[in-house]
Amino acid sequence: MIVGSAIGDAMGAPTEMWSREEIDKTYGWVNGLDSMVREVSPEGIWIPNLPAGGTTDDTRWKKLAFEYLAAEKSLQLDPKQFAKRILNEYESAIAYFQRIKGTDPDPFYANMLRVGWLQEWAKVAKPFLADDLTGYMDGLSTFYGGEMVCAGLLYAPAIGVFFPGRPEVAYKQAYALSIFDLGYARDISALAAAMTSAAMEMNPSQANVLAVLRQIDPEGYFQTRLVGRSSYRILQKAMDIVAAVQNDSLSKEEASTPDRMRKAFALLDENLQDMPFHAGEIHLQVLTALLFADFDFEVTLQFLVNYGRDNDTTAAVAGAILGAFYGFQGLPARLRTQVILVNKDVLTTDLVELSTKLTNQIVLLHNN
Repeated sequence: MIVGSAIGDAMGAPTEMWSREEIDKTYGWVNGLDSMVREVSPEGIWIPNLPAGGTTDDTRWKKLAFEYLAAEKSLQLDPKQFAKRILNEYESAIAYFQRIKGTDPDPFYANMLRVGWLQEWAKVAKPFLADDLTGYMDGLSTFYGGEMVCAGLLYAPAIGVFFPGRPEVAYKQAYALSIFDLGYARDISALAAAMTSAAMEMNPSQANVLAVLRQIDPEGYFQTRLVGRSSYRILQKAMDIVAAVQNDSLSKEEASTPDRMRKAFALLDENLQDMPFHAGEIHLQVLTALLFADFDFEVTLQFLVNYGRDNDTTAAVAGAILGAFYGFQGLPARLRTQVILVNKDVLTTDLVELSTKLTNQIVLLHNN
């Protein structure tokens, strides 16, 4: 899961938030990993001019979630412990400023990226931990400007991994930990965890993974008055878009050409939100890509990366689900090797070690 997600993150990282015209001008049609010449930012890359395979906050969030889960002693996750883990990371970054020697600006600037990454999250996590309901609601209402951002989607697939083959349990636990989500974004985050969990069944099927979107609704979103379940309407929109551009008489290769993808892109453009990182927009793009590509790993990621918008996040979410679905050996060897190498040697993130520790903890807890 984490390697599949990191591949998606790495494919989208060079062109995160770019328009399709900018992507085409600089990289042409993206079908693999590319080096990135772009500015650093708290949510983006932290090292300028990263080589191909470098990643952004989408992988940093998986790392944080894996470390949190690997230390858990129970299958009943506590949202306060998760909030505490995030707040500790933030406070550690603040404290690091005091340990920097000298006046060289580089260490200060590098640590400012680490602080900036979690400052929005800390202003929600701190009152949540203190049982300060007013402070929590105020923090949540201004979290990234009060937008329905894809907060929980950054770490939800890790929650799905923790409950392999138990999608309803994964949904409930991810929903509980989605304390940074507004409105139906919380439902979408929990569904991402449930889809990842369903993808980790012994013999997963596309039908079972997609059935999660219809069958699992422990919070009763389908029954909500006047509105109903927004995430399900998004699924229907994704199905409509794919049906409008696909042709049953075409082979899989013919149906997945760039020209046919561009037709789907035009239909997706009709459903844009104010922010590219809006949870509903992310959900629509991920589902459309999965359905369009018939769960093909590389075609799904090419669809999302070339579409643009928040393409490292969409590709990371889809890559996580498909990484869980196909398993490590089912991922393209050239992509997984490069991403593992660069994350370990350049970004000090050992994806294999993270996976091993979490797997061991999952086995231990489930056996007990």
